[in-house]
Amino acid sequence: MQLATGKANYFSAPLANICILSRAFPLLGAGLLGLVMSSSLAGQPGLGLPGFRPGETTGLEKLVPPEKNFPPDWLADLTRRGSPQWYEGEELRWIGLPVGGICAGQVYLGGDGRLWHWDIFNLPVHTGHQLYAKPPEPSSPIEQGFAVAVEGPEGLQIRPLDRRGFRHIRFRGEYPIGIVEYRDPDCPVAVRLEAFSPFIPLAAEDSALPVTVVELTLQNLQSEPISCRVAGWLENPVGKFSGVPKPVSHKVEEPGRFVAIEHTFERPSPDRPPQPDILFEDFERPTYDPWSVEGDAFGTGPVLRSEIPSYQGDVGGEGLRVVNSHASAPGSTIAEKDSRTGTLTSPPFKIERDFIHLYIGGGAHADRTCVQLLVDDKVVASLTGANDNRMRLRSFSTRNWLGKTARLRILDLHSGSWGNIGVDHIVFSDRPLEVPLDEGSMVLGLLEPEKLHRVKLLPHLPTGPLPEILFELSGELPSQDPLSGSRPRGGILAEMELPPNGSRKIVFAIAWHFPNLRLDRLPPGRYYAQRFSSAREVLAYLAREYARLAGQTRLWRDTWYESTLPYWFLDRTFLNTSILATSTCHWLGNGRFYAWEGVGCCPGTCTHVWHYAQAVARLFPQLERSLREMVDFGVAFDPETGRIRFRAEHNNHWAVDGQAGCILRTYREHLMSPDDAFLRRLWPRVVQALRFLASRDADGDGILDGPQHNTLDADWFGQSPWLSSMYLAALRAGEEMALRMDDPAFAQWCRERFLIGKKSIETRLFNGEYFVHIPDPAHPDAIGSYNGCHIDQVLGQAWAFQVGLGRILDADQVRSALRSLWRYNVTPDVGPYRQAFPQGRWFALPGEGGVIMCTWPYAPVYRVQKGFDAYFNECMNGFEYFLASHMIAEGMIQEGLAITRLVHDRYHPARRNPYNEIECGAHYARSMASYAVFLAVCGFHYDGPRGFLAFAPRLSPENFRAAFTAAEGWGSFAQQFSGERFTAQLELRWGRLRLQTLQLEVPPGWTPTQLEISLRSQGTGNDPGEILRAVPAQLHVEDHRVRIEFPEPIDLQAGQTLEVGLTPHR
Repeated sequence: MQLATGKANYFSAPLANICILSRAFPLLGAGLLGLVMSSSLAGQPGLGLPGFRPGETTGLEKLVPPEKNFPPDWLADLTRRGSPQWYEGEELRWIGLPVGGICAGQVYLGGDGRLWHWDIFNLPVHTGHQLYAKPPEPSSPIEQGFAVAVEGPEGLQIRPLDRRGFRHIRFRGEYPIGIVEYRDPDCPVAVRLEAFSPFIPLAAEDSALPVTVVELTLQNLQSEPISCRVAGWLENPVGKFSGVPKPVSHKVEEPGRFVAIEHTFERPSPDRPPQPDILFEDFERPTYDPWSVEGDAFGTGPVLRSEIPSYQGDVGGEGLRVVNSHASAPGSTIAEKDSRTGTLTSPPFKIERDFIHLYIGGGAHADRTCVQLLVDDKVVASLTGANDNRMRLRSFSTRNWLGKTARLRILDLHSGSWGNIGVDHIVFSDRPLEVPLDEGSMVLGLLEPEKLHRVKLLPHLPTGPLPEILFELSGELPSQDPLSGSRPRGGILAEMELPPNGSRKIVFAIAWHFPNLRLDRLPPGRYYAQRFSSAREVLAYLAREYARLAGQTRLWRDTWYESTLPYWFLDRTFLNTSILATSTCHWLGNGRFYAWEGVGCCPGTCTHVWHYAQAVARLFPQLERSLREMVDFGVAFDPETGRIRFRAEHNNHWAVDGQAGCILRTYREHLMSPDDAFLRRLWPRVVQALRFLASRDADGDGILDGPQHNTLDADWFGQSPWLSSMYLAALRAGEEMALRMDDPAFAQWCRERFLIGKKSIETRLFNGEYFVHIPDPAHPDAIGSYNGCHIDQVLGQAWAFQVGLGRILDADQVRSALRSLWRYNVTPDVGPYRQAFPQGRWFALPGEGGVIMCTWPYAPVYRVQKGFDAYFNECMNGFEYFLASHMIAEGMIQEGLAITRLVHDRYHPARRNPYNEIECGAHYARSMASYAVFLAVCGFHYDGPRGFLAFAPRLSPENFRAAFTAAEGWGSFAQQFSGERFTAQLELRWGRLRLQTLQLEVPPGWTPTQLEISLRSQGTGNDPGEILRAVPAQLHVEDHRVRIEFPEPIDLQAGQTLEVGLTPHR
């Protein structure tokens, strides 16, 4: 979420619309209409407050229907296996599937097969919530593409592999692989494009290659052989954005493996020795003179730092004064200030240095909140802020305009969120600030060229339209083509013969190496640069290991989709893993995993957001373990107190949910480890962290007290079931870890506090229907859910189920709370509710369904409607997924699937990019909670150090198959039940699995007494493989759970299957 202390205006509507509210809720009490809690009511204790127990209603049922009335076919599709979903026509418009390596930048495969976005150059890219309602149009900062050319009835057909080249295009996303198929009735060749980067769970380094593979399969649709040519091209982007390195391109050939066009650079030699810097402007005066001012956003002069609103934080820069169009704008609210517009234009000056350096911050709106460089009154370059109040040094390269007359223009023309700009300290210099961010290399490669008829490498293409000029060239171009201009474009042209009705495959790869990542306050560099010194080395590694890397990537994809679960469900619960392959996530040069909340939005691998995300820990546990060790219990940890800063270096504050989440995640990471070494290293600090959290329970009643900062960006006060249930879950995790660390005293300490808290929450915070937040009379204006029905009210219980901690709260009360959330918060159409409550951001539009974060069914409504309270009106994907996982774990299968499907439908490509789930930024990390829904459906639990593995499928348990991951291996689990016999197969497809105990769930009332277990080798086709040996084991049956204990641990290897057969006594 957005920093509470950061720049503010999130909300697209006024904070109050009392007339609408009064009409919609005629029975609303003074709490909402007054916008603060009545002091007379605030003094009453707990559930004795009016409205805290079910009673007089507010008319909520008019906005959120208790009966959801979903169409029968829609409900049937929730559990129906269905078929793979292909998209075509206008559905292709918004698609952008990430197809680069994890933590290596962001490259999209578009719906028509184009590669776009290309955020690999380390440039600041910041995103916001507006992208949900206004998805970005596909665009590319570089020239790149693929095309085929065939002889048709009317001569040569040149067909780009995008919407220009074929009439019939369809797209299928099976992350990590995207598939595009091309057909045209006038073309004798059909093309299938598959794009991906190697993605192998548990193999983080091989999954983090800065490369995109594009495999093309060409199918001859005729009964005669046909000659075909295939071309790929790529502009040299090195230095394109900084203007500093000189681009250089040349051919690369490694016989038997690959050929390539390599784009790199030369550092320019200075024409003259560097001259002294010129300070053009420091803004250290009360007026802007001699700059010209238009509009009112900039006020009368540079603002004193001491007069900048405290919520903007430290804005950076130098001196006592800065330009800040938020602080200087008139208005009493954030929205009013950001609505003001204006411009500042400098006096003219002569460009006499190679660079202009300046501090810039504020909004990231191109041509709206920016600094423009004008030469001869034409805009030649522009810099924007980064949706951050803190200004950072940026530069214009002005070498191309030396001797010209120029001006600088500072614009604030945006009147919505982040509608402001900050600028300070403008210096003309001959010295670059630092090594350019976009200095590096990039290659376009072709693997196994010897399998093709002929291959031509063209490092310097002439000017002209692409791809046409590639197919029109005859012979080789000179290495320094005079027509190439300053920005080389290189191409590869391959020829092949297609047999009658046959097909051929050609494999391109684009690799990059831009190591100069610099993020504020963080170690520099990219981890991939520790392994490779250039893009050519990346390509060489890919070519050498291609069969293994591509084969294991496809093996995982096939393992995931060879399931009995619905295709839509498999798509949605896994595709958010692609967030790892976006600029949300980075693997820094020192080996640290670092992430934003969303792309460029809110720094610090924020604990109170990232604890919702479950995918990384299960797929790449190495990254989550390093995050615990290097960050949460490393740079973010205060060894004096045990406090964990929720944004590490980026703040000095802790969050209740973030602190509890770090403790739970430590336990989870222990479970996903092969032994207890990780936990032993962290254990002393885990104890400190839990004791710090417990110190916030001042009166020892098991419910947290005092200010409770959390992911809704406010300090809550009073007794919150949400935050205190997270505390209870953390205590239970602490108890379990203590027992494993041979610390019975601390285990008992945790147990005692857990039991006290459990009783307190159950007796004091449950109103008969759901859990409520009891206010603190000393803080009547504090934001909270109070007598509302809040989506996360029992989040601690959901977390406990994710890591096998069992029940932490009364089952009947929790299920009642979940049923209340279904009744009061889930709506097939958010439109009526948001018309009544327009405050907040839009993550579900009218006509779309979702879960409202918090609603108030009973009067009077205790709600403090100001600031971040507006979050309560929104639908946020990550929260919805965690709720869905909890419902499924509690047996509310249809309800949990319905919530997941509502999110899936919101991200249909007819509306927006299905692979970019948004909260306050793009590719928002909390959406990786979708993996929690998958785990819940599988009833999966794993304990690596103890060799324990369990499945309890919630969907079609009579015939079930799904993928699973463990500490050192992954594979597929299946079970079948026929009434007379229960069988299961545990097939390991990658790595190894040490197994001591296997727990399964059989139908209630069906009691097996006979057990058969065998180990089978991998088969092929109809061959089931060879039975290697029978496996001795002991059978334990308790209720409907079957526990199979092995006297000696089984070390299952890739390619082996453990087969289980259970039958009742005969």
